[in-house]
Amino acid sequence: MPEVFEDAPWVRKDSLVVAHRLRTYYTIKPGLFAKPRYVKAVDDISLGIDRGITLAVIGESGSGKTTLGRTLIRLLEPISGEIYFDGVNITHMKEEELKKIGFRRRVSMVFQDPYSSLNPFHSIHFILEEPLMIQGVARDEREERIYKALEEVKLTPPEDFINKYPHMLSGGQRQRVAIARAIITNPDFIVADEPVSMLDASIRVEILTILKDIQQRHKMAFMYITHDISTAKYFSDYILIMYAGQFAEYGPFRDVIKNPLHPYAQSLIEAIPDPDPSNRLRERKVAPGEPPNLVNPPSGCRFHPRCPYAMDICKRQEPPVVEARPGVFVKCWLYVKR
Repeated sequence: MPEVFEDAPWVRKDSLVVAHRLRTYYTIKPGLFAKPRYVKAVDDISLGIDRGITLAVIGESGSGKTTLGRTLIRLLEPISGEIYFDGVNITHMKEEELKKIGFRRRVSMVFQDPYSSLNPFHSIHFILEEPLMIQGVARDEREERIYKALEEVKLTPPEDFINKYPHMLSGGQRQRVAIARAIITNPDFIVADEPVSMLDASIRVEILTILKDIQQRHKMAFMYITHDISTAKYFSDYILIMYAGQFAEYGPFRDVIKNPLHPYAQSLIEAIPDPDPSNRLRERKVAPGEPPNLVNPPSGCRFHPRCPYAMDICKRQEPPVVEARPGVFVKCWLYVKR
């Protein structure tokens, strides 16, 4: 049996990417003499992602999804908890140490906005060549990898694109370039942060298909961040639902979608558009209100002000994470045996 964390039994210690009790806060300094306050963007999250596996991280805007992804690839440093990459603790490593162990080459990110993530003054050739130059890849090999990356994202023939600039491409083509840049160093782990949210519906399936093909071909670990569960179904193996910076529910994607347990998970899945005309008048149980202020979140369970099943204990005490059914873990007092 693979070894797991005693306080996070859904996380295998031998996974490629491991986060244990991770917390990432943003500091707010309201004035010269005032005490700093903290936005608790990621607050006690544990997860593991194996090679060849896609974890979908789902939640409303402000739930901490992007902060979690950026923390895992060390664009942000957590205030507590641990991050392991291929068995190495990288939680507080300096940038020089990360480069020395090859971490920067082995991780990458696809950003949400294809319009601002590419430098408008650089050609597509330079955008793709730059990470290879930083890694010290020889010129001939750089050219080969650039052409191969463009072919993988279906920008063919590559000769038609390498000398263009971002403003000469459509939104879908720009996002393909962003994906090509993310895979050009042959990473082991990619964080895709809402990669299709700013694209036309007609383009989304194409981009998701490209991501799925790349992930399966190279057996990468993938974190797919989105607020749209309907796009995550294309290639996600597991799902982590976050609410207000915290863990809500985790399990195999299809199991959780078919039978969500946490009231917030139920609300998210109820909000998915149903194409069946016969269901257009069906009442949907969507959570009322807005997510809380993460500077001063509610006591107890953070979802209790919006929860239709809230009890007294929900307001007073934070619930533990329990295995409500095999492989599905939920942070909710409804499933805690008392």
